[in-house]
Amino acid sequence: MTIKALPPEVHVEAGGETSGGLRYVARQPIMDRRGSVHAYELLFRAGAEAGYRGDGDLATRTMLDNTVLFGLDQLTGGLPAFVNCTREALTEELVQVLPPELTVLEILETVEPTAELIAACARLKSFGFRLALDDFVWKPEFEPLIELADYIKVDVLLSGPAERAALLERLKGVNVTLLAEKVETQEEYKQACQEGFTLFQGYYFCRPLLMENRKVPANRLWQLEILQMMRKESLDLRALTALVKRDPSLTYRLLRLVNSPVFAVRQEVSSIRGALLAVGEDAFRRIATLAITSELNGKQPIEILRMAFVRGRFCEQAARLRGLDSMEQYLLGMLSLLPAMVRMPMADLTPALPLRSEIRRALEGAAIVERSLLGWLECHERGDWDGCGRAAETDGLNEAALLALYSEAVVWAEDALRLVR
Repeated sequence: MTIKALPPEVHVEAGGETSGGLRYVARQPIMDRRGSVHAYELLFRAGAEAGYRGDGDLATRTMLDNTVLFGLDQLTGGLPAFVNCTREALTEELVQVLPPELTVLEILETVEPTAELIAACARLKSFGFRLALDDFVWKPEFEPLIELADYIKVDVLLSGPAERAALLERLKGVNVTLLAEKVETQEEYKQACQEGFTLFQGYYFCRPLLMENRKVPANRLWQLEILQMMRKESLDLRALTALVKRDPSLTYRLLRLVNSPVFAVRQEVSSIRGALLAVGEDAFRRIATLAITSELNGKQPIEILRMAFVRGRFCEQAARLRGLDSMEQYLLGMLSLLPAMVRMPMADLTPALPLRSEIRRALEGAAIVERSLLGWLECHERGDWDGCGRAAETDGLNEAALLALYSEAVVWAEDALRLVR
């Protein structure tokens, strides 16, 4: 296979920026029916303009350059990556810079299915790439691409049940995986399952199913009690050890994390007391919060935990950019997905959380300075580049620094997740 060089206009300059501006890298999970991550769609932009209204080919070339720069396996944890492709990226085979075994080439709905494009897609398939048709709507001229496609993505917000039923009837007998995108609620997820979709993209898995009694489960209260204890300036080691030991699984997670390369402790630690003495109180608080968050997630999709780890690490590391308390920001990021973990609304959870009133308000969505970093990150997770730009401008944030910290947080979260699992 011939590896083609990228066009010169997307070369990397000092500081990790392209000649066109800042590098944005976001990823959105694609889930299966079991709630496991099947793949990620990678969203790249060279600047804060959401849609690249000026030049779609430049957006795709920048995306390819970013993938090489960051490393596809680092961005997806070894899972397949869906990447948007323009006609140029396919016909000129720019996508050959990507590893075929990890890459799904997503053909945009705006791409015209010419004979040249179809031939290029067939050739890329022969190299081992998989193909996906994005925002698919049935048109006769797309039939040759349907025969080549491995995935067909359908936007559930832009199509009704009757329209999707007609489409799926046409696709009967075609060996293709059906992916429902823009799935935002449990109801939409259940409807898509009934219709025959097997993969799903959207934030439905982070929206909690409300519990009828609206009380924090008893087995979670003591975990929150540990968090409450760790908010104190000086830890009561005896009381803390007694609480942690009540859950062997939590103890195991905590000691595994303390002894991992992630925290670089030079000597093996075999007790809660030893863990505290080895790493110090501040680091112990961070490690314990990581372990407790893993326990709180329980049987919920692991992607929720992964997102929580990324948020916690990002907010902790970025805290200095706003003069905020790093431990508080770590907790804010970690606990921002607590409703999805325990399936309760945030308003019912915050009274029990060991946080200052400002941090509790930030968790509930208040537009205050304590929430500025989390707000920027939420926009970034959605690929809302305009929102990222507005948040950065409003709060005086350095986007180059934020983007670098996000990439570091993704890698850190993958390492931590392997340990706690």
